[in-house]
Amino acid sequence: MGRTLHPTGSPTDRLAAVGNQMIEIHLWLRAELARLRADLDTPSRDLRAHCLTFCAALGRHHTGEDAGAFRLLADEVPELRPVLANLVADHDVVAGILGRVEELLADDRPLPTAQVRAELDGLAALLESHFRYEEKRLVSALNALTGRPGTAEQLLGLTAPTD
Repeated sequence: MGRTLHPTGSPTDRLAAVGNQMIEIHLWLRAELARLRADLDTPSRDLRAHCLTFCAALGRHHTGEDAGAFRLLADEVPELRPVLANLVADHDVVAGILGRVEELLADDRPLPTAQVRAELDGLAALLESHFRYEEKRLVSALNALTGRPGTAEQLLGLTAPTD
């Protein structure tokens, strides 16, 4: 992606583009998931570690949103509470899938590629729908927030890595 997502400046500046930063995080997560799914065709020693790292990052993102951005939005834009409740419910479903993937990768037995692929395919479909809904409903509201302390990492759980 080439640019840093670490915010600088005043608290207002840090929040001014949180919605845009959420999109950047989603783009990175989509790319990582696509790479994982492609790597299942030629599994390597690193696939297991990459998959677990991805699962941890996605989990951190959703936990961060639930505790950070979603709480802030629920307070500042109460009409979004039903949307936020739907997104939190999606996060719970995603957490279940991530748990199953982690179980499949938990030991040193041969990688159950077909099972991992099925879980990652389901995850990809769910995340695509989830990310689109989240972006459509929240980006403008997040970008409109001003004057609150917090970084994108505090509100979104992580920042997208730079290339």
